[in-house]
Amino acid sequence: MFLSVTEHQGSGGAGDDGTGDEGGTGNDGDGTSGIRTRRRKRALRITGFSLAGLLALGAGAAGWAYWQLNGNIRSVDINGALGDDRPVRPMTAPSPGSSVTAEPLPAGSLNILVLGSDSRSGAENRALGGGESGGARSDTAMVVHLDAGRTAATVVSIPRDTLVDRPACPLPDGGSTRPVSGAMFNTAYEVGGPVCAVKTVESLTDVRMDHYIEIDFSGFARLVDALGGVTVTTDEDIDDDRSHLTLAAGTHHLDGTQALALARTRYDIGDGSDLGRIELQQLLVKALLDRIAGQDLLTSPARLYEVADAVTGSLTTDTGLDSLGELTRFGQSLRGLTSASVTTVTMPVLPAATDPNRVVADEPDARELWASLK
Repeated sequence: MFLSVTEHQGSGGAGDDGTGDEGGTGNDGDGTSGIRTRRRKRALRITGFSLAGLLALGAGAAGWAYWQLNGNIRSVDINGALGDDRPVRPMTAPSPGSSVTAEPLPAGSLNILVLGSDSRSGAENRALGGGESGGARSDTAMVVHLDAGRTAATVVSIPRDTLVDRPACPLPDGGSTRPVSGAMFNTAYEVGGPVCAVKTVESLTDVRMDHYIEIDFSGFARLVDALGGVTVTTDEDIDDDRSHLTLAAGTHHLDGTQALALARTRYDIGDGSDLGRIELQQLLVKALLDRIAGQDLLTSPARLYEVADAVTGSLTTDTGLDSLGELTRFGQSLRGLTSASVTTVTMPVLPAATDPNRVVADEPDARELWASLK
């Protein structure tokens, strides 16, 4: 459209011979200089219109992508639900080098409850082993402690079979769950969702959870696929018909479905307890960190969008991390974190006296571990 308008304006002057080549307007006798000048101006106008269109399309695509990713994130108001009946949050000093012109990235210590849920919602989750019925359980629970400076972290896994005193938890309808002594840890999420999971962890550890992050089966598998898979090394053969994973001992590059199966493998390793599965999950955490660190996602907008869509599409957070801007800022604060600076441990436990298939916190070791994270 812009091309036809420009041509019409260049051919409507007096002395037009119908060809678009006007005479008598240039310095040379045949008018070729004037023709070349007009053509150059016309080409510049067309190029300008084209660039403006591309910029507009690019801005529109970026805006759509931001809106799409931002809309993917689900959140729960943990702070509003639990109020002040929680462990005290330690005071953190302002990060050094703050500037009035640019707000520095956060650098204080944080404790984050990360849950992997075996959600049954959606065909994709069911196909990956989430089950057929409604509801979900916290299949994986980790407290991630980020040191001040965000260059080192400690990941503490809580066995889902741990027997705990589950506190009364507020429900969205204004009621509450009843407190139960000797309940399995993962029932907290089952009966009261993220709010009860956080309250139970805080009751168990006496450590304030600053944030909550939950990802389901399909989200984990999609993230691994978006990153091009992960490489892990197993010390023993795995042939688990429940997780549908068969691997010989050694190094393997896994796709998303295989990585999820490894995270769920339990019955064919070690003594078949949850402790063996936790070791595999911790192995995967470090493998993911290595994979992310080894990718320059900023050079590939399509790849970056795929990874971001995989993360946000199956993510539930507290309201402090429920926007793309907040998640991006949080991610930027972890730029100095590598797998070598991440320590993975499991909460000290011992077999429960009432049930050899369950465990309880091994005190005082467990209490000392949690105290070190305050």
